[in-house]
Amino acid sequence: MSPPDTPFQQLDFLYTPSGDVAADLAYFTEVLGGRVVFAIDSMGTRVAAIELIEGPPLLLLADHVGGERPILVYRVGDLGAALDLLESRGWKREHTFEIPHGPCCSFRSPGGHRIALYQLTRPEVAQHFEGRRDF
Repeated sequence: MSPPDTPFQQLDFLYTPSGDVAADLAYFTEVLGGRVVFAIDSMGTRVAAIELIEGPPLLLLADHVGGERPILVYRVGDLGAALDLLESRGWKREHTFEIPHGPCCSFRSPGGHRIALYQLTRPEVAQHFEGRRDF
């Protein structure tokens, strides 16, 4: 359960940079025993989702995410309200965009940590991707 003064509900995704998604996918499944949720190759981008444990967070390996640090993607109940709360504490708004699950805002902490907040407005998306295996 979240403290009452935070908008964060749950860490749903670890969005992790990958130089070779297929090779990383093989390691996380064949060596570590993870379950492939999906492996998508679309429009020049590869993303694979792996469950290492039952339940969140889902590990997403992505070749279009640069850098060395993963992006911690937290679900919030109301993205606008969450961003307003953080701004009231001195946080600076960066850019918002859409992910398949709903609206999202990603940013870096002063120490370089990568964080994103999203509002789950399309819960059916998870079922749509489940089992898709392009590679």
